[in-house]
Amino acid sequence: MIYNLGSINIDHFYRVPHLLAPGETLAATGYSVGLGGKGANQSAAIAKAGARVAHIGAVGAEGAWARDRLAGWGVDVAHLIQMDSASGHAIINVDEAGENNIVLFPGTNRAMPFSLVEKALAGAAAGDILILQNETAHQAAAAALGRRRGMQVIYSAAPFSVEAVRAVLKDVTVLVLNALEAEQLGTAMGQAIEDIDVPEILVTRGARGALWLSRAGGRVSVPALKVAAVDTTGAGDTFLGYFAAARDGGLATQAALEWAGAAAALKVTRPGTADAIPTAAEVAAFLAARGIASPA
Repeated sequence: MIYNLGSINIDHFYRVPHLLAPGETLAATGYSVGLGGKGANQSAAIAKAGARVAHIGAVGAEGAWARDRLAGWGVDVAHLIQMDSASGHAIINVDEAGENNIVLFPGTNRAMPFSLVEKALAGAAAGDILILQNETAHQAAAAALGRRRGMQVIYSAAPFSVEAVRAVLKDVTVLVLNALEAEQLGTAMGQAIEDIDVPEILVTRGARGALWLSRAGGRVSVPALKVAAVDTTGAGDTFLGYFAAARDGGLATQAALEWAGAAAALKVTRPGTADAIPTAAEVAAFLAARGIASPA
Protein backbone atom coordinates (compact mmCIF):
# COMPACT_ATOMS: atom_id res chain seq x y z
CA MET A 1 0.00 0.00 0.00
CA ILE A 2 1.19 3.53 -0.81
CA TYR A 3 0.36 6.64 1.23
CA ASN A 4 1.01 10.07 -0.27
CA LEU A 5 1.16 13.20 1.89
CA GLY A 6 0.64 15.25 -1.21
CA SER A 7 -0.05 18.72 -2.50
CA ILE A 8 -3.15 19.44 -4.58
CA ASN A 9 -3.15 22.49 -6.83
CA ILE A 10 -5.57 23.99 -9.29
CA ASP A 11 -3.36 24.52 -12.34
CA HIS A 12 -3.89 27.51 -14.61
CA PHE A 13 -2.10 26.87 -17.92
CA TYR A 14 -1.03 29.60 -20.31
CA ARG A 15 0.46 28.76 -23.71
CA VAL A 16 3.04 31.41 -24.56
CA PRO A 17 5.37 32.02 -27.52
CA HIS A 18 8.34 31.96 -25.13
CA LEU A 19 8.97 32.02 -21.39
CA LEU A 20 8.84 35.52 -19.92
CA ALA A 21 11.88 37.68 -19.29
CA PRO A 22 11.99 40.03 -16.26
CA GLY A 23 9.67 43.01 -16.79
CA GLU A 24 8.13 41.54 -19.94
CA THR A 25 4.39 41.51 -20.69
CA LEU A 26 3.36 38.73 -23.04
CA ALA A 27 0.02 37.76 -24.62
CA ALA A 28 -0.88 34.10 -24.08
CA THR A 29 -2.06 32.07 -27.06
CA GLY A 30 -4.13 29.63 -25.00
CA TYR A 31 -5.57 29.01 -21.52
CA SER A 32 -6.93 26.01 -19.63
CA VAL A 33 -7.50 24.81 -16.05
CA GLY A 34 -6.52 21.39 -14.72
CA LEU A 35 -5.66 19.35 -11.66
CA GLY A 36 -2.04 19.43 -10.53
CA GLY A 37 0.34 19.76 -7.63
CA LYS A 38 3.19 17.29 -7.23
CA GLY A 39 1.19 15.22 -4.79
CA ALA A 40 -1.94 14.98 -6.91
CA ASN A 41 0.16 14.19 -9.99
CA GLN A 42 1.99 11.41 -8.17
CA SER A 43 -1.19 9.92 -6.71
CA ALA A 44 -2.79 10.01 -10.16
CA ALA A 45 0.24 8.27 -11.66
CA ILE A 46 0.28 5.59 -8.96
CA ALA A 47 -3.43 4.85 -9.38
CA LYS A 48 -3.21 4.88 -13.19
CA ALA A 49 -0.27 2.49 -12.93
CA GLY A 50 -2.60 0.11 -11.09
CA ALA A 51 -1.32 0.39 -7.51
CA ARG A 52 -3.28 1.24 -4.36
CA VAL A 53 -2.68 4.76 -3.08
CA ALA A 54 -4.26 6.79 -0.26
CA HIS A 55 -3.89 10.55 -0.67
CA ILE A 56 -3.39 12.61 2.49
CA GLY A 57 -4.13 16.28 1.82
CA ALA A 58 -6.51 19.21 1.81
CA VAL A 59 -8.40 21.54 -0.53
CA GLY A 60 -10.60 24.60 -0.11
CA ALA A 61 -14.25 24.79 -1.10
CA GLU A 62 -13.33 25.77 -4.66
CA GLY A 63 -11.18 22.63 -4.97
CA ALA A 64 -13.80 20.01 -4.12
CA TRP A 65 -13.82 18.87 -7.76
CA ALA A 66 -10.14 17.87 -7.38
CA ARG A 67 -11.11 15.31 -4.71
CA ASP A 68 -13.70 13.84 -7.07
CA ARG A 69 -11.22 13.73 -9.95
CA LEU A 70 -8.67 11.79 -7.90
CA ALA A 71 -11.34 9.40 -6.64
CA GLY A 72 -12.40 8.82 -10.24
CA TRP A 73 -8.93 7.53 -11.05
CA GLY A 74 -9.07 5.10 -8.13
CA VAL A 75 -7.22 7.14 -5.50
CA ASP A 76 -8.38 6.57 -1.90
CA VAL A 77 -9.50 10.04 -0.75
CA ALA A 78 -10.72 9.14 2.75
CA HIS A 79 -7.94 11.31 4.21
CA LEU A 80 -8.38 14.26 1.82
CA ILE A 81 -10.22 17.00 3.74
CA GLN A 82 -11.88 20.30 2.81
CA MET A 83 -10.79 23.41 4.74
CA ASP A 84 -11.99 27.01 4.96
CA SER A 85 -8.84 28.49 3.39
CA ALA A 86 -8.06 28.63 -0.34
CA SER A 87 -6.78 25.63 -2.25
CA GLY A 88 -3.24 25.61 -3.54
CA HIS A 89 -2.93 26.81 -7.11
CA ALA A 90 -0.29 27.26 -9.77
CA ILE A 91 0.25 29.60 -12.73
CA ILE A 92 2.02 27.57 -15.42
CA ASN A 93 3.49 29.11 -18.56
CA VAL A 94 4.32 26.60 -21.32
CA ASP A 95 6.31 27.68 -24.39
CA GLU A 96 6.32 26.29 -27.93
CA ALA A 97 9.11 23.83 -27.08
CA GLY A 98 7.12 22.40 -24.17
CA GLU A 99 9.30 23.96 -21.47
CA ASN A 100 7.62 25.68 -18.54
CA ASN A 101 7.94 27.97 -15.53
CA ILE A 102 5.59 27.95 -12.56
CA VAL A 103 4.36 30.32 -9.84
CA LEU A 104 2.89 28.43 -6.88
CA PHE A 105 0.50 29.47 -4.06
CA PRO A 106 0.55 26.78 -1.30
CA GLY A 107 -2.88 27.43 0.28
CA THR A 108 -4.36 24.42 2.10
CA ASN A 109 -1.28 22.32 1.28
CA ARG A 110 0.57 24.17 4.05
CA ALA A 111 -2.45 24.68 6.34
CA MET A 112 -3.53 21.06 6.93
CA PRO A 113 -3.19 19.75 10.53
CA PHE A 114 -0.68 17.03 11.47
CA SER A 115 -3.50 15.07 13.08
CA LEU A 116 -4.65 14.29 9.54
CA VAL A 117 -1.34 12.53 8.86
CA GLU A 118 -1.42 10.67 12.17
CA LYS A 119 -4.92 9.38 11.50
CA ALA A 120 -4.06 8.26 7.96
CA LEU A 121 -0.87 6.43 8.92
CA ALA A 122 -2.49 4.69 11.87
CA GLY A 123 -3.47 1.95 9.44
CA ALA A 124 -0.08 1.70 7.71
CA ALA A 125 1.95 -1.49 7.96
CA ALA A 126 5.69 -2.17 7.92
CA GLY A 127 6.88 -2.21 4.31
CA ASP A 128 4.19 0.17 3.09
CA ILE A 129 5.39 3.26 1.20
CA LEU A 130 5.03 6.89 2.28
CA ILE A 131 5.63 9.54 -0.39
CA LEU A 132 6.44 13.16 0.49
CA GLN A 133 7.20 16.30 -1.52
CA ASN A 134 8.30 19.79 -0.53
CA GLU A 135 4.86 21.32 -1.19
CA THR A 136 3.06 20.41 2.04
CA ALA A 137 3.34 20.96 5.77
CA HIS A 138 4.69 18.34 8.22
CA GLN A 139 7.22 16.60 5.95
CA ALA A 140 9.87 15.90 8.62
CA ALA A 141 7.33 14.82 11.23
CA ALA A 142 5.54 12.59 8.73
CA ALA A 143 8.82 10.98 7.60
CA ALA A 144 9.76 10.25 11.22
CA LEU A 145 6.33 8.75 11.90
CA GLY A 146 6.55 6.64 8.75
CA ARG A 147 9.94 5.23 9.72
CA ARG A 148 8.71 4.43 13.23
CA ARG A 149 6.00 2.36 11.58
CA GLY A 150 8.60 0.58 9.40
CA MET A 151 7.52 2.25 6.16
CA GLN A 152 9.65 3.03 3.13
CA VAL A 153 9.86 6.84 2.80
CA ILE A 154 10.24 8.28 -0.70
CA TYR A 155 10.98 12.00 -0.67
CA SER A 156 10.71 14.15 -3.79
CA ALA A 157 12.91 17.17 -3.02
CA ALA A 158 10.94 19.70 -5.04
CA PRO A 159 10.45 22.61 -5.04
CA PHE A 160 14.08 22.38 -3.97
CA SER A 161 15.23 23.63 -0.57
CA VAL A 162 18.46 22.51 1.09
CA GLU A 163 16.96 23.18 4.53
CA ALA A 164 13.90 21.05 3.77
CA VAL A 165 16.07 18.15 2.57
CA ARG A 166 18.31 18.32 5.64
CA ALA A 167 15.26 18.31 7.94
CA VAL A 168 13.85 15.11 6.48
CA LEU A 169 16.93 13.24 5.21
CA LYS A 170 17.59 11.03 8.26
CA ASP A 171 14.22 9.31 7.78
CA VAL A 172 14.27 9.03 3.96
CA THR A 173 14.86 5.67 2.29
CA VAL A 174 14.65 6.91 -1.33
CA LEU A 175 15.68 10.50 -2.16
CA VAL A 176 14.37 11.69 -5.53
CA LEU A 177 15.94 14.67 -7.32
CA ASN A 178 16.18 16.04 -10.81
CA ALA A 179 19.62 16.74 -12.27
CA LEU A 180 19.69 20.39 -11.18
CA GLU A 181 18.50 19.57 -7.66
CA ALA A 182 21.16 16.87 -7.37
CA GLU A 183 23.84 19.38 -8.35
CA GLN A 184 22.50 21.97 -5.89
CA LEU A 185 22.31 19.48 -3.03
CA GLY A 186 25.80 18.15 -3.66
CA THR A 187 27.19 21.69 -3.69
CA ALA A 188 25.34 22.69 -0.51
CA MET A 189 26.43 19.59 1.37
CA GLY A 190 29.99 19.66 0.03
CA GLN A 191 29.99 16.09 -1.25
CA ALA A 192 29.27 14.05 -4.34
CA ILE A 193 25.61 13.10 -4.67
CA GLU A 194 26.42 9.38 -4.39
CA ASP A 195 28.09 10.01 -1.01
CA ILE A 196 25.00 11.49 0.63
CA ASP A 197 23.95 9.23 3.50
CA VAL A 198 20.64 7.83 2.29
CA PRO A 199 19.88 4.21 1.29
CA GLU A 200 18.80 5.04 -2.27
CA ILE A 201 19.00 8.08 -4.55
CA LEU A 202 17.01 8.46 -7.76
CA VAL A 203 18.02 11.23 -10.17
CA THR A 204 15.70 12.04 -13.08
CA ARG A 205 17.60 13.64 -15.95
CA GLY A 206 14.92 14.55 -18.50
CA ALA A 207 15.97 13.64 -22.04
CA ARG A 208 19.04 11.88 -20.59
CA GLY A 209 17.00 9.30 -18.68
CA ALA A 210 17.40 8.42 -15.01
CA LEU A 211 20.06 7.21 -12.60
CA TRP A 212 19.54 5.09 -9.46
CA LEU A 213 22.24 4.79 -6.80
CA SER A 214 22.29 2.80 -3.57
CA ARG A 215 24.38 3.21 -0.44
CA ALA A 216 25.44 -0.42 -0.91
CA GLY A 217 27.13 0.53 -4.19
CA GLY A 218 24.37 -0.31 -6.65
CA ARG A 219 24.09 1.77 -9.81
CA VAL A 220 21.46 1.52 -12.58
CA SER A 221 21.15 3.97 -15.47
CA VAL A 222 18.35 3.95 -18.04
CA PRO A 223 18.10 6.13 -21.17
CA ALA A 224 15.04 8.18 -22.05
CA LEU A 225 12.84 7.20 -24.96
CA LYS A 226 12.95 9.78 -27.76
CA VAL A 227 9.64 11.60 -28.24
CA ALA A 228 8.43 14.98 -29.51
CA ALA A 229 7.76 16.88 -26.27
CA VAL A 230 4.58 18.96 -26.06
CA ASP A 231 4.53 19.72 -22.32
CA THR A 232 7.12 18.59 -19.77
CA THR A 233 4.98 19.63 -16.77
CA GLY A 234 4.44 16.65 -14.47
CA ALA A 235 6.93 14.36 -16.21
CA GLY A 236 8.99 13.89 -13.06
CA ASP A 237 5.85 13.22 -11.01
CA THR A 238 4.72 10.62 -13.54
CA PHE A 239 8.13 8.96 -13.32
CA LEU A 240 8.07 8.88 -9.52
CA GLY A 241 4.49 7.62 -9.36
CA TYR A 242 5.19 4.75 -11.71
CA PHE A 243 8.45 3.97 -9.91
CA ALA A 244 6.64 3.84 -6.56
CA ALA A 245 3.93 1.61 -8.03
CA ALA A 246 6.61 -0.69 -9.42
CA ARG A 247 8.45 -0.77 -6.09
CA ASP A 248 5.17 -1.55 -4.28
CA GLY A 249 4.52 -4.35 -6.77
CA GLY A 250 7.94 -5.93 -6.26
CA LEU A 251 9.50 -5.06 -9.63
CA ALA A 252 13.30 -5.08 -9.85
CA THR A 253 14.98 -1.67 -10.02
CA GLN A 254 15.94 -1.88 -13.70
CA ALA A 255 12.39 -2.82 -14.74
CA ALA A 256 10.89 -0.17 -12.44
CA LEU A 257 13.05 2.56 -13.98
CA GLU A 258 12.28 1.47 -17.54
CA TRP A 259 8.53 1.38 -16.86
CA ALA A 260 8.61 4.78 -15.15
CA GLY A 261 10.67 6.24 -18.00
CA ALA A 262 8.20 5.01 -20.61
CA ALA A 263 5.27 6.55 -18.68
CA ALA A 264 7.10 9.88 -18.39
CA ALA A 265 8.01 9.84 -22.10
CA LEU A 266 4.37 9.29 -23.07
CA LYS A 267 3.24 12.00 -20.64
CA VAL A 268 5.38 14.73 -22.26
CA THR A 269 3.67 14.12 -25.61
CA ARG A 270 0.43 15.42 -24.05
CA PRO A 271 -0.50 18.86 -22.70
CA GLY A 272 -1.62 19.06 -19.06
CA THR A 273 -0.67 17.53 -15.73
CA ALA A 274 -2.64 14.91 -13.76
CA ASP A 275 -5.27 14.55 -16.46
CA ALA A 276 -2.57 13.84 -19.06
CA ILE A 277 -0.76 11.10 -17.12
CA PRO A 278 -1.15 7.80 -19.00
CA THR A 279 -2.59 4.55 -17.68
CA ALA A 280 -0.59 1.33 -17.53
CA ALA A 281 -2.49 0.05 -20.58
CA GLU A 282 -1.57 3.19 -22.54
CA VAL A 283 2.09 2.81 -21.55
CA ALA A 284 2.05 -0.83 -22.65
CA ALA A 285 0.53 0.16 -26.02
CA PHE A 286 3.09 2.96 -26.40
CA LEU A 287 5.93 0.50 -25.86
CA ALA A 288 4.35 -2.15 -28.09
CA ALA A 289 4.16 0.37 -30.95
CA ARG A 290 7.95 0.70 -30.61
CA GLY A 291 8.47 -3.04 -30.48
CA ILE A 292 9.30 -3.01 -26.75
CA ALA A 293 7.73 -5.35 -24.20
CA SER A 294 6.32 -3.66 -21.10
CA PRO A 295 8.59 -4.24 -18.06
CA ALA A 296 5.56 -4.42 -15.76
